[in-house]
Amino acid sequence: MADWKKHFAQFAGIIDEKFDDLILSLRKRLDTFKPLQIVPYRSYGTARRVYIKGRVLEDKKIASAADKDTILNNLVNMYKRFESDEVAGAKLKASFGNEVHEVTTDGEGYFVLDIHPQEPIIAGSLWHKIALELLDAPIPHDKGIISHAEVMIPPPDAEYGIISDIDDTIVRTGATDLLAMSRTTFLNNARTRLPFAGVAEFYRSLQLGRNGKRNNPFFYVSSSPWNLYDLLKDFLDLNNIPEGPLLLRDFGINRESVTGGSHMSHKFKEISQIMEAYPHLGFVLVGDSGQEDPLIYQEVVKQFPDRVLAVYIRDVQLPDREKIAVDISKSLLEQKVEMIIVDNTVEAAEHAARTGLIYTEAIPAIVQEKKEDKGEKPGKEDATVIE
Repeated sequence: MADWKKHFAQFAGIIDEKFDDLILSLRKRLDTFKPLQIVPYRSYGTARRVYIKGRVLEDKKIASAADKDTILNNLVNMYKRFESDEVAGAKLKASFGNEVHEVTTDGEGYFVLDIHPQEPIIAGSLWHKIALELLDAPIPHDKGIISHAEVMIPPPDAEYGIISDIDDTIVRTGATDLLAMSRTTFLNNARTRLPFAGVAEFYRSLQLGRNGKRNNPFFYVSSSPWNLYDLLKDFLDLNNIPEGPLLLRDFGINRESVTGGSHMSHKFKEISQIMEAYPHLGFVLVGDSGQEDPLIYQEVVKQFPDRVLAVYIRDVQLPDREKIAVDISKSLLEQKVEMIIVDNTVEAAEHAARTGLIYTEAIPAIVQEKKEDKGEKPGKEDATVIE
């Protein structure tokens, strides 16, 4: 079966490459190219290692999200995201300090730089900007196209890191229901998608920790495709949820695979790389019971003993999934790791306060935001059902 899948992937990859070559040749003859853009993804690094990833695409002029956007506006923007025109073979230059590094995009327009700086980067602030310049491309383009990659480097005094899922953890997506998930994804935008009640304040409390420096690093690991990067980034920013690298998945066809790998393998690989990058940090893991987060986090605890401080799982109210999460939470007690299954954000925050991850004084603000997010009037009893 494995050989069959490998051969099929190779065949599909060859067909996809030939088709792309044909389309590129036709577009060159018709001169239908749009201006190019560099799309760097928020990433992470250390004082001695910097990881940069991004893509070179034709600029489809996707409009910024607005409250007044219609369903048609959202559908058009989503079509533009998935009908992306990537630029293979583009050459870029990354510059920071006195160093310059060059990279070429792959067949899907992606570029990856894994840099070991000659001089350690001083991690005084959480975020660092690295200039990216387009040097050349196989299609017509303007000169002087520049962008900046945002790289997070946790300072030495960070208390712990937080690794969070997005779908059905921060925002209701309905990932267990294909129709509901598609409706949420395609018919909404960054402004009309709303976070679960109280999430933003809870995450800000985790980022603050107990040293009061607001420098605990966040990482968002999701199986959503890279095509949704701008939507998810804008969603986090608009809702004042702590910034962090977005580690998504490529669903393109290549000679190695037809998809970007399984949900579980993708997330476990990304989480492992994060934890290996910061061996001195413990981590809080946040997910939901809807897909495989409990299983993935169980494996993380096995592979990285004594590194997981707590696990919070939002219950999506599916009895069979809840049972799996409960069984795993019991087994993790043997490793002295608590997996807390919660109906709402306040329950997670109360546990975090009891275990010393956040200030107890942060709880009232989280409760208040939860009420406001749910449209409750001040003074109304706090509900403890899922948002």
